[in-house]
Amino acid sequence: MPNTPLVSVIIPCRNEEKFISACLDSIIANDYPKDKMEVLVMDGMSDDRTREIVSGYTKNYPFIKLLDNSKKITSWALNTGIKQAEGEIIVRMDSHSTYDNRYISNCLKYLYAYKADNVGGIWKIMPRENTLINKAIVFVSASIFAAGDAYYRRGYNKGPKWVDTVFGGCYRKEIFDKVGLFNENLERSQDMEFNIRLRKAGGKILLAPEIVTYYYPKSTLKEFLKHNFQDGLWAVYPLKFIRQPLKLRHYVPLFLITGLLLLSFLYFLSNSFIWLWLIILFTLLYLLLSLIFAGQMVIKEKDPRYFFLIPLVFIIRHFGYGFGSIVGLIKIALAKEPPGVQSVF
Repeated sequence: MPNTPLVSVIIPCRNEEKFISACLDSIIANDYPKDKMEVLVMDGMSDDRTREIVSGYTKNYPFIKLLDNSKKITSWALNTGIKQAEGEIIVRMDSHSTYDNRYISNCLKYLYAYKADNVGGIWKIMPRENTLINKAIVFVSASIFAAGDAYYRRGYNKGPKWVDTVFGGCYRKEIFDKVGLFNENLERSQDMEFNIRLRKAGGKILLAPEIVTYYYPKSTLKEFLKHNFQDGLWAVYPLKFIRQPLKLRHYVPLFLITGLLLLSFLYFLSNSFIWLWLIILFTLLYLLLSLIFAGQMVIKEKDPRYFFLIPLVFIIRHFGYGFGSIVGLIKIALAKEPPGVQSVF
């Protein structure tokens, strides 16, 4: 690795008064030299105490800076941060997470050792609260039945692996001159879309399990439903702006919901019991898979209540995501081009 390059950490955030302190404390605790680091907190004009809290950190730690994200979207915050960053290395972090104390140094270690263009690590998904529901949400979020082949979500630990995307990301700043910035048409999914362009340009993305993020998902079923609905919407809505779809795993809930809706439509249209039996078979297979995973949680926690709760959380995950994707397709068909927003292409 070159002689300790200057690193610019970019953190988009909005209304994160409950988490921003823990996030910044974990970055301050990193072993990377503070005189070789700047932290740009890109605040989306928060109306809680986030700005007040970050301002307190800027007074005590000169390498932390508070900047405005006037458009209140993550992609604009990232692009503004990149343009203003002084470092030759860009590390994108999330305000809803905390980080291992070797996070930054490990990012650079693997970036240079493997000559990668983007490096990231694993999510260790943690409960916000010690409740039955929050533990169930954490379990489902990290399950292969919900996360598919997104290795960073599932606690992959078998050594560095070339992948299609990672959480966050560590880049040489020069890569943005080659590939372009993040697509400001996208309120979500901008990381995945950027990584599609990066790989299309010949770039390589590395997942290194030694790089660890502690992520705290939504803690209630209502919040979890809303979050997954938005994720599903932004899994398909980028198709309005880009030619290449995301990975297949992002569309599985859409296929699940549309398949059930189609079978239901065929049954009511023809009144043939073959369609009803297919609906029943489909539903039973889904519940069986959910219960198999629920059994893992029951054994782990020694609590039979998870047999009932885990299938419910899977339903919220898949159906929320799937209906969000359907709404995304409808928005593509009906919505006009967002005013005042230009593509990076």
